[in-house]
Amino acid sequence: MVEECDTCDRSVSAEEAIRRETFGDLDADRWQTLCCPNCGARLRTVFVGPYS
Repeated sequence: MVEECDTCDRSVSAEEAIRRETFGDLDADRWQTLCCPNCGARLRTVFVGPYS
């Protein structure tokens, strides 16, 4: 997965992205927010936990 940062126009792979806790009431054990390592802008929120 490669995301384009809308803020700084950098291409960021999932391995490079900074992982942060989610916003709002999303379960942090199941969801993570991926952010740009260059400017810190949010790229995508992804599901990381098991289905139940």
